[in-house]
Amino acid sequence: MAENGEEKLLAVARHIAKTLGHNESMADDILQIFSTFDGRFSREKLSEGQPGEDGSTVTALERALNSLDSQISRFVAADQPIWADPADSAAFLDAIDELVNITREWSHVANEKPVGVCLARADEMLQQAMFRVEEEFRSLMERGAESFAVNSHRLDSDEEVEGDDDYDGDQIPVAQPLTDYDLIIDALPSATINDLHEMAKRMLAAGFGKSCSHVYSACRREFLEESVSRLGLKKLSIEEVHKMPWQELEDEIERWIKSANVALRILFPSERRLCDRVFFGFSSAADLSFMEVCRGSTIQILNFADAIAIGSRSPERLFKVLDVFETMRDLMGEFESVFSDQFCLVLRNEAVTIWKRLGEAVRGIFMELENLIRRDPAKAAVPGGGLHPITRYVMNYLRAACRSRQTLEQVFEESNGVPSKDSTLLTVQMSWIMELLESNLEVKSKVYKDPALCYLFLMNNGRYIVQKVKDGDLGSLLGEDWIRKHNAKVRQYHSSYQRSAWNKMLGLLKVDNTAAGMNGLGKNMKEKLKQFNVQFDETCKVHSTWVVFDEQLREELRISLARLLLPAYGNFIGRFQNLGDLGKGKNADKYIKYGVEDIDAHINELFKGSTTARK
Repeated sequence: MAENGEEKLLAVARHIAKTLGHNESMADDILQIFSTFDGRFSREKLSEGQPGEDGSTVTALERALNSLDSQISRFVAADQPIWADPADSAAFLDAIDELVNITREWSHVANEKPVGVCLARADEMLQQAMFRVEEEFRSLMERGAESFAVNSHRLDSDEEVEGDDDYDGDQIPVAQPLTDYDLIIDALPSATINDLHEMAKRMLAAGFGKSCSHVYSACRREFLEESVSRLGLKKLSIEEVHKMPWQELEDEIERWIKSANVALRILFPSERRLCDRVFFGFSSAADLSFMEVCRGSTIQILNFADAIAIGSRSPERLFKVLDVFETMRDLMGEFESVFSDQFCLVLRNEAVTIWKRLGEAVRGIFMELENLIRRDPAKAAVPGGGLHPITRYVMNYLRAACRSRQTLEQVFEESNGVPSKDSTLLTVQMSWIMELLESNLEVKSKVYKDPALCYLFLMNNGRYIVQKVKDGDLGSLLGEDWIRKHNAKVRQYHSSYQRSAWNKMLGLLKVDNTAAGMNGLGKNMKEKLKQFNVQFDETCKVHSTWVVFDEQLREELRISLARLLLPAYGNFIGRFQNLGDLGKGKNADKYIKYGVEDIDAHINELFKGSTTARK
């Protein structure tokens, strides 16, 4: 043992002289200095172990290899984990380091046959050692995970987050589902990470970097994929997503949003940090290992988003597609920072591509909404000229969409359209949909045979449109000028209804002063009263079944009609009653069916609608 220790000491001295000496002369001088301090460092002993000088040097090399072989073989053949005992692991690593140093020291004379044979043996010993290190590396990764407890704390406080007390040791442990993303997770105990780093350093130095990366990636990938699965995200193909019923898909999107946020903000950064610590000093190996660990889970997350992007463009899907778009947008910073290395470039670029594809999907949904409006048939008339379902659907849809106005502005700005001087592309899009809706309602109004009911229908729907625009974000998007113009349209429909339905009746209340004498005038007024009574009865009977959904508009119409009819009717019957005996008593009652109050009461019964019309 003492002899072996002296050989080691001499080898160290020779190594120092070789390292510090810039040439052969300087190395000799350093060896001479060593010999003056200790007899063991005599010039003869120091010189006889230098490679390439004589056969005795090969003997020294063989003795050193024999010693190391004995040590390494003992560890390689051990039944118990080497890293269970810190002293054993340190001795094993020291032996590996010495073997690597000897190989390097003698590599420049490897072409000499005796030395070459020894170096081949050393390489075989190193391989056996690396196989055992790989086995220990894998075992330590697994043992470290098994003893893992979620040890996280908030960045802005000392509050700890407990792990699952019901953890089953037979299953792979995972990070618990969390809603607060401001967290740090230590994926493995610090001591385990240090041991893994020491092993990785030896494997990489010995040329076993790929094996090391493969073992590391396999262990951590399984952990990560199980963690994502625990968050509720299923492994679904694009075809499976497309076949899923919409209600189920909505739930799946909610789970995806949670999983994507936890993965990109907590799990992936934690894996990045773990890789950097295990492979500290070997950035390329760290980058490659991280990519291999996260690639499967990242592709799973991206594939789901892509399935949503290329799926159905049905209008009711807009809001969930917007949720996926916003999630991807908000995570772009994480994709850029976490996947910043060359190996992850493909994943980073794919994330950007799918995010843009989701924007295209949103624009496509608006195109489908336009088609839905165009295709909506104009066959069946809405009872009583009431609110058409397409009006209610489109306006509520646009109001809801405008709650995501900022996102929609971004989506449409990324299209190839050119905004006008005073409008954004979203404003142009919304204005166009409103124009399509109005044109569609104009066509639908032609279904009514009665022109008055046609105008009432347009008035009802126009008023609803304006109210929905004024009461939400849609108003600020379309602007005050748009609202003023469409209020004017509603007033025009009001005037057209009144003119169409009541002007003829109003004409009957005009006194014909050209009639010859009192008898001629009286006869003319009697005839007009008869016609008025018939027309008023018929109009009130019909118009009372028509509907005006807006209470304020209904009241405005009634007041307008009262102002139109009551003065004219009051004047007319007053004049009739002044025609002597013809306009008094029983004679007057035969022709004056309604008093002014009666006319007013009948007007107040208009536009209540039948049960069907009110629906």
